[in-house]
Amino acid sequence: MPKVPVAQRKAAMEARLADLKARLEAIEAELDSHDEQDWEELAIEREGDEVLEATGLSGLAEIRMIEAALARIGAGDYGACARCGDDIAEARLDVLPWTPFCPACAGAGARQGR
Repeated sequence: MPKVPVAQRKAAMEARLADLKARLEAIEAELDSHDEQDWEELAIEREGDEVLEATGLSGLAEIRMIEAALARIGAGDYGACARCGDDIAEARLDVLPWTPFCPACAGAGARQGR
């Protein structure tokens, strides 16, 4: 499998970052747009808000990971494991382009509770 150029990965991450930021803005707007309603409607709306908040938190975590990966690209460290320094396999970067760890170190971190 040919190696994907870093510039191509960077462009894809920047596009994903823009998409996530737009979605988070939409979520924030939705959370701020509530009208006064009766108790039943408020209860249903609150359940929807909880889903939106969870989605927002997940999006924020992904934004942080992408921003960190873009910083590693800028520093020239992208594609090297942040823990052991070995190259991260292309197949792993294809699936998780923002990952800072090779599979071995990611597994070790998960076992240690990072």
